[in-house]
Amino acid sequence: MGTQKGKKFKIDKVAIAFIAPAFIFYTLFIIWPTISSVYYSFTSWDGISPKINFVGMANYKEIFTSARFGNALKNTVILTIFISVLENVFALALALIVDNVRWAKNLFRSAFYIPVLISGIVSGFIWKIMYNYNFGAINSMLTAMGLGDFKQDWLGNTSLTLIMVGVVLVWKGAGYYMIIYLASLQSISTDIIEAADIDGASPIQKFKSITVPMISGAFTINFTLSLINGLKVFDQISVMTDGGPGFTSETLVYLLYKVGFNEGRQGFGTAVGIVLLFIIIILNTIQQKFLRSREVQL
Repeated sequence: MGTQKGKKFKIDKVAIAFIAPAFIFYTLFIIWPTISSVYYSFTSWDGISPKINFVGMANYKEIFTSARFGNALKNTVILTIFISVLENVFALALALIVDNVRWAKNLFRSAFYIPVLISGIVSGFIWKIMYNYNFGAINSMLTAMGLGDFKQDWLGNTSLTLIMVGVVLVWKGAGYYMIIYLASLQSISTDIIEAADIDGASPIQKFKSITVPMISGAFTINFTLSLINGLKVFDQISVMTDGGPGFTSETLVYLLYKVGFNEGRQGFGTAVGIVLLFIIIILNTIQQKFLRSREVQL
């Protein structure tokens, strides 16, 4: 599709025919639901009734004065920081292991990546069984090692629940980020490493002065992805804790689900979703600005 100076604009019907199905699909399932969600966030709609009452800013006022929303926001922030940091630490460590082993490199890479292939629901069920107080693998191992005093109700202890869910998310996600770090590590020129060896640089010096700056782009990608994934955690919360005990592990996405579908407050739930969207945009923009500025400096 295109025009030349002095000629009339001409529509390429073949191009339109190829673009139209994807555009229609995108409009029906992305653009229209987004626009309608903004409208429903100003209503008290229950998601079923044909009657929709416009309530203005009432939902948003309730959000910012609700203790439950504040608790969900706090849980989301804690969980996001926890998994963003630990996922990237473990992912980088795994990538360094795979990059430096001299044998069975593909075996290590596959083994570390396997948890990524397990669905969030299945991984939640697996770890819920492992955390079980009576027959779970973790408490059984502690008992076998003579450390029975350290047995815990890992998901029932309100001070541990959120951390235990975070551990599952780190276990499942680290392998994905490892692949990105590994690709970045393998793009580092061996000439630079050899020059550092000739100069007598220690492994720590090489890591700090060569590896970290050279993979700064991978840091930007992985921290962005882990931030977004942390803010929209749902599967593991649903399977492992149902937001409990009480509301101690309820996140913003799970709050959206509970009030929108279980409590029949679709309008309020949609408003929570809109607020979450802006939180993601703001935090991602700040993080991108910080990480991109480091890339420029390096």
